[in-house]
Amino acid sequence: MKTVKIRNHDMYWDIAADIHFPPDFDTSKKYPAIISAHPIGSCKDQTSGNVYGVALAKEGFVVIAFDRSFQGASGGEPRSIEDPTQAVEDFRRVADYLVTLPYVDEDRIGVLGICGGGGYAINAAMTERRIKAVGAVTGANYGRLMRGNFTALNPIAALEAMARQRTAEARGEAVKVDDLLPPSPEEARRLGVTDRDTLEATEYYRTPRGQKPNGLNRSVPSHQAAAVGWDAFHLAEVLLTQPLCVIVGDQVGAFGAYRDGCEIIERAVSKKKELVVLEGWSHYDLYDKPEPVGQALAKLVPFYKENL
Repeated sequence: MKTVKIRNHDMYWDIAADIHFPPDFDTSKKYPAIISAHPIGSCKDQTSGNVYGVALAKEGFVVIAFDRSFQGASGGEPRSIEDPTQAVEDFRRVADYLVTLPYVDEDRIGVLGICGGGGYAINAAMTERRIKAVGAVTGANYGRLMRGNFTALNPIAALEAMARQRTAEARGEAVKVDDLLPPSPEEARRLGVTDRDTLEATEYYRTPRGQKPNGLNRSVPSHQAAAVGWDAFHLAEVLLTQPLCVIVGDQVGAFGAYRDGCEIIERAVSKKKELVVLEGWSHYDLYDKPEPVGQALAKLVPFYKENL
């Protein structure tokens, strides 16, 4: 593995990324490449890199797992912003970097996104034609979440609060940063949290199982308004033509990856598309648990080998 910093002409900061190489890597050869995108509030050191990145590299792909702008080890201020426009643009920036590498075949670049990274990967592929194949593991449409459960089903009230907070910060108040999760699974249960996805997210991100220094699960309310008006699947009926593989578990929770997977498979104009439903597994099982991850890879590896 090699850690790199990516700077494009349209940026004032670097994007941090880890490149995972295949066994017996030879710089004189050309390899298919996969851009791997992390979940909402996560980082490249969690599932996108240390699980799927490592596994796909072992199968012969050059995999680049990156931190989105404002998150992880990448630059951008304020920290912890989840900006869909910048998130999608980061895929282009990473693709720009890949096509400069002599060992990457520019005609065989794919994407993989986990959770919100899946929604971003799907959206990026619609207008970034260097992407030739699209994979999503428990992919979620962040815009739909921001109009739904993430704003208590009242997006207008949430937008009004965001506007007030942004005004306060413009007048000199400190930037407000929220924790998206309770500090521990025990605290989540004490608070009466019952939703499967929220409980399992806390168990993943707030325990040694998935905890990483850069995977903070924080949000900046004053910079969330754009996400409320964004839709990962907008124009999929016209622009999403690449081969598409979407993997979800059938144990559903409030984050809605199952319904998003069904929706994008129905709407995509891709001639080759498949929804894979893994029975008995949930959103966060697919992050790192060996059995469901193995089932997901059993679909993803042949998918990428066929289409890249």
